[in-house]
Amino acid sequence: MHAETRNWLNSSDYDIKTAEHMLQTGRYIYVVFMCHLSIEKLLKAVVQENTAKLPPKTHDLIYLLNVSGIEMPQGLVDFIGMINSASVVTRYPEDLSRIISAYPEAIAKQYFNKTLEVLEWLKQDKRLK
Repeated sequence: MHAETRNWLNSSDYDIKTAEHMLQTGRYIYVVFMCHLSIEKLLKAVVQENTAKLPPKTHDLIYLLNVSGIEMPQGLVDFIGMINSASVVTRYPEDLSRIISAYPEAIAKQYFNKTLEVLEWLKQDKRLK
């Protein structure tokens, strides 16, 4: 495993832990943001191993999934598409109060739990062993 890959993995773990803390403190849009970031970094770890090159500087999870060469179950791909879209509005909210009301605790918990599922699935990739 490349040293850069290990860094992506560690950073992904750090970000999902941050998402957990944001969930505990009621900062729900940041739960979604950090979940996206954690998936992004884990995908970049796979891309690093798949291409032996620095992953592209993008936040587009679908693009990273394609570059990684991973064939993921459709339900997880659908979630990645959903969080990919949510990330833009949590990253650059045009109306903060509206975005906060769109991502209450129950929704943030759903994103967090599904992200844990995606991360666990991705970590099983043989390139990350």
